[in-house]
Formats: sequence, structure tokens, C-alpha cells
Amino acid sequence: MTEKTKCLIIGSGPAGYTAAIYTSRADIKPILYEGIQPGGQLTITTEIENFPGYPEGISGPAMMEDLKKQAARFGADIRWGSITDVDLSQRPFTAKTDDGKTIMADTIIIATGASAKWLGIPSETKFGGYGVSACATCDGFFYKGKEVAVVGGGDTACEEAVYLAHLCKKVYLIHRRDELRATKVMQDKVFRTANIEVIWNNLPTEIVGTEEGFNKAVTGVLLKNTLTGEEKKIDIDGIFIAIGHKPNSDLFKGKLELHPEGYIKTVPGSTKTSVEGVFAAGDIQDLYFRQAITAAGSGCMAAIEAERYICSLE
Repeated sequence: MTEKTKCLIIGSGPAGYTAAIYTSRADIKPILYEGIQPGGQLTITTEIENFPGYPEGISGPAMMEDLKKQAARFGADIRWGSITDVDLSQRPFTAKTDDGKTIMADTIIIATGASAKWLGIPSETKFGGYGVSACATCDGFFYKGKEVAVVGGGDTACEEAVYLAHLCKKVYLIHRRDELRATKVMQDKVFRTANIEVIWNNLPTEIVGTEEGFNKAVTGVLLKNTLTGEEKKIDIDGIFIAIGHKPNSDLFKGKLELHPEGYIKTVPGSTKTSVEGVFAAGDIQDLYFRQAITAAGSGCMAAIEAERYICSLE
């Protein structure tokens, strides 16, 4: 079965749903495929307090449902399922879906996001959103005056540690080696911050905490020395995993220009990619901010640029 649309949006989350809101209101009648995680990374966030318009805060899943309903209200065709292949070499573009359909599209907005890399220990999943986080900017406020740990040794881990040090009583920076991979500027910031303690040559083996019904809380982390094998526990209230993100761009390798890290390259100040008529919004093209509000903003940009491109075809 083959369908035709003016605009195909690949991926949901703040970028995809915002793009759907704007293109729908422009009467473009977009088709949006939500992907394997409808709502994106925010669906594993328990509470969001820094998105404008929610003075009491809101859970990630609830906010994504609000955005989805708003897009649907204006006529967006939102579908559960994934795009498995795309052909950007000819126009209209074509995309294959996981249920065997072919979608022909005049323009494509990519909003597939980026996934945080995790340690891969079971307790990490168990306490996800209840003391385990991958975003200090998103969740650091909840640990004001408390003791936390950051895992990692690159620029992101150092930035997270310095940011948290302004909020928290104590920050442990846990790194598996005896030197940081971060730039010297970031390392100097860490070493100059009095309430950051670097724990060298250690890896977390288990995150421990309390669990009473639906109430969960992290109370500590077990560490293993990578040189001696010695194990120890430190008491903390939260742990931030900062070992990097993986952009969900495998579908576009060899079809669009990508950064070495895998993020889609866009024209500065725009969502235009290396292929005319294809736009990228949200974390899939954002190496730096990775916030819900910036993702939503770039979704708006992509929709407006897609609308202008469609008008140029007529």
C-alpha cells in the first residue's frame, strides 16, 4: 500500500509533536510516525518543572500526551509504528513503515531524538526517574542541598558536576580511569570547585535504595575499583549518568551529512539538512542543549521551513 503526503514527520517527543501542531495548523495535513518510544525520552521522566506553562510541574508522559492531543486536534495523522527505511535520492521522498506501507512525501521532518547511554545495571532501570537521571539541568533542582554522584569523565560529566555543585551539598564525580577525558578548561572547573570530589578508577556496580510500593528513593551506590577490585559504598540521594548520548540516526547514515558523533548536520540557525526538503529538529541535531523547550522550538522552525519549501513546489 502506498500513500502520499505533503509532510512526513518521523519521531515524536516535543520536536515531532510541535512540528505536527504547526504543520497541521498550516493545513499541510502531516503524517507522523511516533517510533518505538512514543513521546520520546520525556516519557521516562517522572516530573518536569522547567517547561513554561506548567506552574505546578507535570510528568513527562502527561506532557507528551498534551502535545499529542494538541496536534491531533488540528488534524495531524499520528500513527503508532516506525519508519524502517527512507529514500532521499529522488522526489517525492519515500519511506517504508514497519507494517509494510510506503509513504511518499514532498518533505520530511526528522525528530528521532537521541538516547542517553546507560551503565546497563538492573538497578539503574529500577530507580530510573526516582534518583537516577541522565540530565542535571532537568532534575538537579530536586537535589538541592543533598549529596549526589555523577558518572563519567568527559565534558558532559564535568559540566553536570559543576552545575550540580551550585545546588547540592556534595557532588562525587565517579570515573573509571585515573584521568578525565574532558577539556582542560572543564577539568580546571571541576578541580576548583570545593564540593566536588573525584573518585578515580571506580565503576558503579549497583545502585541501592528504598522501595515502598510506588515510592522509590536512591540511598547509595556500590563502587568497584577498576585496578584492585576493592568494593565500597557511598551514601547519595541521586546519581546522574553522563557517559554520553547516542543520536537515533542510523536510518540516515549515507543519506544525510552527519557529525562524527552521529548527529544530523543542519545549516546554522536553521533545521535544513544536506538534502533540500529534509529538515531535522530536536535532539537528533542538537549536540549541546537537549532540552524539551529547545526541541519544541526547533520543531516549530522545521514546520515553518517545511511549509515554505512546500509552497516553493507549487
